Amino acid sequence: MTSLAQPLRLRDVTLPNRIALAPMCQYSAEGDGLPTGWHLAHLAARAVGGAGLILTEATAVVPEGRISPRDTGLWSPAHVDAWRPITALIAAQGAVPAVQLAHAGFKASTWWPFAAERGGVADADGGWTPVGPGGQPFVPNYRTPAALDQAGIDAVVAAFAQAAVYAVDAGFQAVEVHAAHGYLLHEFYSPLTNHRTDGYGGSWQGRTRLALEVVRAVRAAVGDQTPVLVRISATDWTEGGWTADDSVQFAIELARAGADLIDCSSGGADPHAQIPLGPGYQVPLSERVRRDAVVPTGAVGLITEPEQAEQIVADGQADLVLLGRELLRDPYWPRRALAKLGAEPHWPDQYLRAF
Repeated sequence: MTSLAQPLRLRDVTLPNRIALAPMCQYSAEGDGLPTGWHLAHLAARAVGGAGLILTEATAVVPEGRISPRDTGLWSPAHVDAWRPITALIAAQGAVPAVQLAHAGFKASTWWPFAAERGGVADADGGWTPVGPGGQPFVPNYRTPAALDQAGIDAVVAAFAQAAVYAVDAGFQAVEVHAAHGYLLHEFYSPLTNHRTDGYGGSWQGRTRLALEVVRAVRAAVGDQTPVLVRISATDWTEGGWTADDSVQFAIELARAGADLIDCSSGGADPHAQIPLGPGYQVPLSERVRRDAVVPTGAVGLITEPEQAEQIVADGQADLVLLGRELLRDPYWPRRALAKLGAEPHWPDQYLRAF
């Protein structure tokens, strides 16, 4: 058996292999953050294609936490009902359905990428006032956020916990907390974006406090059986920003708070960061966190070749590989990759005539 084909057990859930669909916004929600037939087709296709873990796009825990008006949410029973047929179809293919719970912070209320407009969405166009650690927008053409006070912070933590309860009710078997890419939780722990002087700013402990409170609340909400993953930006790629050293200590604290796997991405807090893009460019971050924090990790970012993914897992650089754009191009990449590596992937009965 190849390393990529080995099951991965996280608490009471076993992933059938080490390949995951990375969270990718589809900007196709209708109404008030409700997933649609597009989400059913998109996510189920990757489950049929053989990915062991299927992560949804960043799914907001409150309406004002959406990146755009077309993002999905999970803050009401109506959202639970809309997600249920999607999770059921994913699970029926043998994959594990998981939701990425998110709050976009000061990056909220923006136009989706394929809209004609750019920047912040005005109230008249369906937008809203975002929130953040302070009152400065991410970039000049984004909405100016309202700085969260203690009551607002408490409400964010409670919203993540409630969304986690809804997630389990909707049929999700794992939950990922989105604490990366310049969204709210990352905004708080990065020194580039958090200039507060209260208990949620200043020191390293103050800046990481909100993310740790959220993870503790999510862990309590889902119980002991459900895996909790956390996506972090393991470096800001900017002088004076968050570093890989910070991420090692953060991963230790996140594990103590109840996280089972750290999904290591990077960047997002500085629009001018110089990121050294290239095949597997974030894998060293995953390897460093896994080795020094002694926690399971996921590697993501320009992983495209079966042999590349196999080596990442076989060499102990990560416990899981997450593919984004490559799975947009080829939903069946996992089954093709496992076959190329010498495994015998199971194909759905409906497709056996092709093999």
